[in-house]
Amino acid sequence: MENNFSGTLALDLGNTNTVIAFQEEKGKDSVLIEIPGITSSPGVVPTVVWFEGSENMAKIGVSALQKKNYSNSEIYFHSNFKRLIGNPIERKHKKFLSPIESGEKFFQILWEKIPKELDIKRLVLTAPIDTYKGYRKWLINLCKGLPINEIALVDEPTAAGIGINVPLGSKIMIIDIGGSTIDMSVIKTQGGEGKSAPIAELLKFQGIDVSSISKQKIRCAEVISKSGSKIGGKDIDQWIVNYFLPLNQDDRNLSIAENVKCKLSNPEIKSERRYVISLFTEDNEEKEFFMSKEILEKILIENNFLSHLNSLLKDLLNEARGNFCQPDDLNSVILVGGGTQIPFVKEWISNEISGIQIKSPPPIESIAVGALAMTPGVKIKDILNKGISIRLFNKREQKHFWHPIFCKGQTWPTEKPFELILQASTEGQNIFEIIIGETITKRDYDVIFENGLPKLSEFQNEEEVLKWNKKPLKISLKNGCKIGEDCLKLYFRIAKDSSLYIRCQDNNKEELGEFLLGNIF
Repeated sequence: MENNFSGTLALDLGNTNTVIAFQEEKGKDSVLIEIPGITSSPGVVPTVVWFEGSENMAKIGVSALQKKNYSNSEIYFHSNFKRLIGNPIERKHKKFLSPIESGEKFFQILWEKIPKELDIKRLVLTAPIDTYKGYRKWLINLCKGLPINEIALVDEPTAAGIGINVPLGSKIMIIDIGGSTIDMSVIKTQGGEGKSAPIAELLKFQGIDVSSISKQKIRCAEVISKSGSKIGGKDIDQWIVNYFLPLNQDDRNLSIAENVKCKLSNPEIKSERRYVISLFTEDNEEKEFFMSKEILEKILIENNFLSHLNSLLKDLLNEARGNFCQPDDLNSVILVGGGTQIPFVKEWISNEISGIQIKSPPPIESIAVGALAMTPGVKIKDILNKGISIRLFNKREQKHFWHPIFCKGQTWPTEKPFELILQASTEGQNIFEIIIGETITKRDYDVIFENGLPKLSEFQNEEEVLKWNKKPLKISLKNGCKIGEDCLKLYFRIAKDSSLYIRCQDNNKEELGEFLLGNIF
């Protein structure tokens, strides 16, 4: 990597592995950061800490893993702490550090080890949605002293979806098989037609803490259902070792098993191909065995791994149905974590969730890369205090109605224009009037009387839309349109100066121009 790069650093703190990725200010591609003695592969840091009470002895990542078998490791070796941060019920522990302290120590050392040639203008962090509020509070305190002018926060499922271009507002299933856990969730991302796209939440802007004063609301994905267990890739590694050497606990063997498991996860490796692996016996002697995809499948079946996955999936879908979400409502299934790359597991997913698009981004770094995609130019935005609508004609009911363009609470200026396609309501129509309205700022409540006493009704009246007192914009087409035929494509946007613009295209994609409709204030 060249010297003096400036840009955005993404840090996805995971329960098993943490990913650090960097993107230049003017670059499109992200780069995984390698740190000698800490990363196990480019951008991947095992989320573990070794701390004996002396800062000089503190270690993270690969260096901490190397001390795992030392004496008193049950006190000084810290792992699996991320899922307890922000959890209202923090479990009792016999460790030197609490989960929160472990996270702080890990983050502190990692930050100190970031290559000095990286000029970090913005830091984007990720947070789990099940403990988002508590985790967010912890991150805010953690980042107070960092010499970074901009710090942003995104939720993990949304980042995963954004990273592989899942349509906004979609319901998606995420299956994450990590090193020590399996997490399955059905979520609905923010955005969609008439709604604002998900954006990173700013915690710090221009060097000022804005976590409590920013106009930006927390926009997390909505959790529809969730299931999981404390089984993961490390257990599969132990099963592989046990298959050849029952009850063997040598950590060297676990690393060997993990390496061969990763090799066998390559889809290009044929099922019958065999690998020779050398494992250490209790007498510290090396013994050779043969390993193949077929044997790996046998090991998974013998340890009831697929039965376990079936049980988790059943619980997930049952809870989703209880929240009015059917499998057919899902846009896609996103696979995250190294365990989802095992061919036998992928085959199970395809069979159990047939008919739904399965997306398999890079299993480790997908969330960090998605977080970078959400923050190309993050900035504080204003929020609409009223909705903006366009008047359309309903041919079937023979009456006009208001169709929302931008809703109250959306941020502006807009990142992407709102698209709308108009059809002809009369034969040969070649002129379209663009009539804009806005919802009134305050809404009235119905007042009813019970036993002679005034009482507010349970529901508010429908929001009233007031037509703008401006001359409607008329768009003329060269040729007339048939009834029900798509004729005109409109692109609405709100500029920095609060002006509402419309860009028009005919059905041949010929540009008809961009016009100023008015000011939203």
